[in-house]
Amino acid sequence: MRPAHALIDLDALRHNYRLAKSLSGSRAFAVIKANAYGHGAVECARALADDADAFAVACIEEAIELREAGITRPILLLEGWFEASELGLIDQHQLWCVIHAHWQVEELLAARLSAPLHIWLKLDSGMHRVGFSPEEYPGVWRQLETSPQVASLSKISHFARADEPDTGRTEEQMAVFARATEGLEGPVSLCNSPGVLAWPQAHNDWLRPGIMLYGATPFTFPQEHADSLQPVMQLQSRIIAVRELPVGEPIGYGSRFVTARPTRVGVVAMGYADGYPRHAGDGTPMLIDGQRSQLIGRVSMDMLTVDLTDLPGSGLGSEVRLWGKGLNASEVAAHAGTIAYQLFCNLNRVPRRFTSSFSASAT
Repeated sequence: MRPAHALIDLDALRHNYRLAKSLSGSRAFAVIKANAYGHGAVECARALADDADAFAVACIEEAIELREAGITRPILLLEGWFEASELGLIDQHQLWCVIHAHWQVEELLAARLSAPLHIWLKLDSGMHRVGFSPEEYPGVWRQLETSPQVASLSKISHFARADEPDTGRTEEQMAVFARATEGLEGPVSLCNSPGVLAWPQAHNDWLRPGIMLYGATPFTFPQEHADSLQPVMQLQSRIIAVRELPVGEPIGYGSRFVTARPTRVGVVAMGYADGYPRHAGDGTPMLIDGQRSQLIGRVSMDMLTVDLTDLPGSGLGSEVRLWGKGLNASEVAAHAGTIAYQLFCNLNRVPRRFTSSFSASAT
């Protein structure tokens, strides 16, 4: 069997959710959209089923998958619905919904439901993706507040630069939110992962930890609480070949890397078809038998090459950790010009193996 796999530590997932909760007295949605950021939505939801106040996903397909897997906690559709026909399923599965556009308001008011819905009304406080403008928000709120189609009404917005605490943008968004929602009574949710970790003044009633649940920091600098996160995914493989090359030899497609010294090269069963970033540069770190080394040469579809010159004890069959414990995915992502979110979500064919001290064995 090909040795590439992703080991998912469900105990670390629980630790990270509990860390988010410990920073505030607020309730918290466990955000498990995009297949739990590539970690396995059903398995992650089941691992958090006794801890999570609620879950949040991007679309109804993700929510139904959780319901069919036995998840009974509230599930919030972060983008609401995309067409009116989904309202029947939302009603059937008792889902909570974000509303961010007038057409959704109209479809909700016209729907035939067995029970009113729990609605989160989205304010565009400055992210400028979706949501009602500050000027129109109070009117839409009052329209929904009096509707028999609405069981409860809550306020929600999203920070654009909470991971950059010195820009002043988050303070601006909080001020816009406060003005637009003045006098509107109801629960509030503002904080994504960087908001949870670095903006206690914005915690309010509900948190929305996402990337932090999976142990990746949203910051480009050390941060007290982010440094306490535990990596959930360990992307692993093995050395499948070793080459001894003299000075001046090119390695891989395009001859991007040329040896500047006699170099011992390890070939790893991992490539961009697995989801490892093709644009990772020379010097991207990885761990070989627990020792730090680096990528040399361009990533291929199924293989990549690593420098073993200073690791004489490593060779054929050595374990390679591409990210995980001892090597945060955010550091790897920085070398590839991307973010940990994309690394996790891009893992296509790599099998997941789940481990937890609460289960009899890994699966």
